[in-house]
This record gives sequence, C-alpha cells and structure tokens, in this order.
Amino acid sequence: MNIQTDARAVDAAPVLLREDDESVAILTLNRPAARNSLSEALLNALFIVLDDIAADKSVRAVVLTANGPAFCAGHDLKELTGRRSDADGGRAYFKHIMTTCSATMQRIVNLPQPVVAAVHGVATAAGCQLVASCDLAIASSAAKFATPGVDIGLFCSTPMVALSRNIARKHAMEMLLTGNMVEAERAAAMGLVNRVVASGEERAAAIALAKQMAAKSSYTVKVGKEAFYRQLELGLAEAYAYASEVMTENMMARDAEEGICAFIEKRTPTWEDR
Repeated sequence: MNIQTDARAVDAAPVLLREDDESVAILTLNRPAARNSLSEALLNALFIVLDDIAADKSVRAVVLTANGPAFCAGHDLKELTGRRSDADGGRAYFKHIMTTCSATMQRIVNLPQPVVAAVHGVATAAGCQLVASCDLAIASSAAKFATPGVDIGLFCSTPMVALSRNIARKHAMEMLLTGNMVEAERAAAMGLVNRVVASGEERAAAIALAKQMAAKSSYTVKVGKEAFYRQLELGLAEAYAYASEVMTENMMARDAEEGICAFIEKRTPTWEDR
C-alpha cells in the first residue's frame, strides 16, 4: 500500500511506501532526491500510517527503512526557509513543523508494536532523532549519524530529546555540540543502534528481528513496551511500584497463563493475544 498525502504533487511518487511481509509492516521513506528529509507531507504520512498500524491487530512489528543513498537528512530546510516570507517570519509554520515532528516521534514510542529502524546511509539531525525514537535499530556498516544543527546555527534541540534518552550524556553532548559524524560501529558502542551488519544486509536483518518479535504474544509485547518507556521517567521506588502492578496484571492475562504452562509442559505456546 502506498501513502500519498501531498495534494500538490498527486502525480509524483508517494513520499512514503508501505508493504506487509506476513505480520510485519515495512515503511520506506521515499524522497531519495531530497535525502528523505522530513517534509511536512512525509511527517503527515508517517503519522497517518502509524496511527493506522496502531489499530491494526494483524501487524505485530514494524520496520522503518528508506530509499536512496541517505536514510534521512533531517528536516526539509528548503521548505522551512521558504516560509520566512510569511508575515510572522515563519514562526507559526516552524512551530507547526516542530510540533508535528515531535508528535510523530512520540507516535513511534507509543505504538503498541515494536519498531525497528534499518539504517543504510546518513541519518542526521531529525533523521538521527527518527532512529533514536525507534525501539531497535540495525545499521549498515556504511551508516553514519550526526546532529549537526550547531554547524548552521540551529541547535538540534528536538533531536536531543530522543538522543539523550538513548545514549550517555557526554556522548549526546559531544554529538550535539560538535556536529561530528559518528560511524556505525561507534554508534553501536554508544547504544544508538543495536548492531551493525554488512552493507546491504540491514533491511533483511531488521525484518528478521521484527519477525522474531512478531512471533511473541502481541498483548505481552504491548504491555512491556509501554511499561519500559513509562518506568524510565519515574524514580526508582515509583518505577518498582509501577512495574510490580504491571507484572501482576500481566500474570492475570491469558497469554501469561498459556506461556507459563507451555514452558512447564515443554511445548510451544499458542498465543491468543490477550
């Protein structure tokens, strides 16, 4: 299924592509000539399709990939600059885009299904934010990451939110303050990506990882993903209290009963996703 939200370019290629591989939805950023920069149309398309996926019980995992030489070069700076001629100098539009982008990143985090990024090229600024917002990430050995806004007078403040929740503070500050490119292997060592594979193998590796998660109880995965992100924002005692409640409720679920019985009986569980 192709998603096309740019009414000004009805005959142009869709900015976002979707295909389903069994229970895995594969979303492909499709603005290769613009290095898959996050235009308003692409942000809207991402949000819409993620909203659809959230309600689609047939989808159990998502892979996010891209066409062209770059994974994502961040915001579409030409689109943003074009609004400086607005009466307010572009302020309202800039706020709209930043709010839309933030909502899209949060939609990934709040999605019931796990999301795996398959990164094959450069992921910079909001593109790096996109990778950091995904639950997991597989990188090509040729992939590179950066938050280079500081080099053009625009500090990567919104990418900073996702980045600082993935890697240690000093690593995040180094990326944000220098704008330097980070090679794939270092990105893995820093915790920005899960692992690095040979160039050209990242998409298949991401799909394989997504299918592994798709084989689990979708109810359990949903509960666990939500709890993971929520407890990160709590103090230690609050986190344990919250997690204890989550585990208690999880124990009462049909899939927990089935999974534990299957483990004891040494058989494969049959999930009911409840």
